Amino acid sequence: MMSDWTKAAWRAKPRVQMPDYTDAERLAAVETRLAKFPPLVFAGETRTLKAELAEAAEGRAFLLQGGDCAESFAEFSADGIRDTFKVLLQMAMVLTYGAKVPTVKIGRMAGQFAKPRSAPTEKVGDVELPSYRGDIINGFDFTPEARIPAPERMLEAYTQAAATLNLLRAFSKGGFADLHRVHAWTLGFTDREEAEKYRDMANRIQDSLDFMSAAGLTSQSNHELNTVDFYTSHEALLLEYEEALCRIDSTTGQTIAGSGHLIWIGDRTRQPDGAHVEFARGVANPIGLKCGPSMEVDDLKRLLDKLNPSNEAGRLTLIARFGAGTVGDHLPKLVRAVEEEGAKVLWTCDPMHGNTIKSATGYKTRPFESVLREVQEFFAVHNAEGTIPGGVHFEMTGRDVTECTGGVHAVSEENLADRYHTACDPRLNASQALELAFLVAEELSGRQVAQRQSAVG
Repeated sequence: MMSDWTKAAWRAKPRVQMPDYTDAERLAAVETRLAKFPPLVFAGETRTLKAELAEAAEGRAFLLQGGDCAESFAEFSADGIRDTFKVLLQMAMVLTYGAKVPTVKIGRMAGQFAKPRSAPTEKVGDVELPSYRGDIINGFDFTPEARIPAPERMLEAYTQAAATLNLLRAFSKGGFADLHRVHAWTLGFTDREEAEKYRDMANRIQDSLDFMSAAGLTSQSNHELNTVDFYTSHEALLLEYEEALCRIDSTTGQTIAGSGHLIWIGDRTRQPDGAHVEFARGVANPIGLKCGPSMEVDDLKRLLDKLNPSNEAGRLTLIARFGAGTVGDHLPKLVRAVEEEGAKVLWTCDPMHGNTIKSATGYKTRPFESVLREVQEFFAVHNAEGTIPGGVHFEMTGRDVTECTGGVHAVSEENLADRYHTACDPRLNASQALELAFLVAEELSGRQVAQRQSAVG
């Protein structure tokens, strides 16, 4: 992709949020093994995704990115993958109806094993140990042995990611994603008394499907109605793993990060001269960049130039994450900077990470109302600036967890202890995630109406 870059160049740059492995020989042995394994994703898939993201940046598609805060070795199961995939399909159908454009579907799956932490250590009582950094690095159990970074964990992460991708590909192409089946699941949600306010949109979607069937557009006659394209993504935090899975695309000669279709750089690791930016700038995959409250205009401009010097459409997705009530303080200046540079980017909203609080019962949680408010503020800024709100990014699960408060089932702070299973941050449960999709669809539909009225006027 660029002549002055190698996949190992990041090793000469300042690194943050990464473990210090104590046994260099063990680490090298794991990296050597990983380097011989097949890539998890393929170059042609990343090119297709890039083209779809370019469409979303122009408002001709919409991005839905969602999945686990951090994937777990212990919680890994076919049912868990299926349930999260199922809810993402439901959300995508609702968003497609609201936006009247295709929804690009990307899971935080098959690689989301590492997590940045706000402190290098954590304390329980009088005992202080290194922080848990995700199953690919160390163990969740609060013991000295579990918290030692173990390079062999990368091999288990690869195996789990490969199995996850295998199942996702089967679900995507094997009939599980049939449009009528997906909508039947959604109708089950809206049949509940507390979800009645979403029934009208669900019925309108049903009317559209009935019309298509009457016109002969059925799953039996149209393969596209029972298959979907589904992509994977994760934060490229553990660079030894990322480098080992890099491969050369035989078609273009470019370097591909073989660990996932889209990789992103976190808000804590986006230093323009740091290791993570250095690695990401040289791979040809679509790249995401988290933009939090500390993002300055000058840094953003430097990052635009480093990560997408040729201004390639679909290459760079900017993921805004500020917190409800503060979007208007930060996002407009960044949007204007992008416009001044003439940069081709896709703007998406991550309303999760800026809205984490500690409940009175001691659990980390995220209020549903705050998540929704940040999405609404994100849309409002783009409407005011005349730019395109191109997608949403949620931490969610298909399981019936009680980690975020609110929603139609009204999870309360007292309910959090019932089914609080996350290893890191609180996730929307299946019901909350689908409800949020309906509310975002209403925003998208309202934006469409406003645009049509403006065109007529």
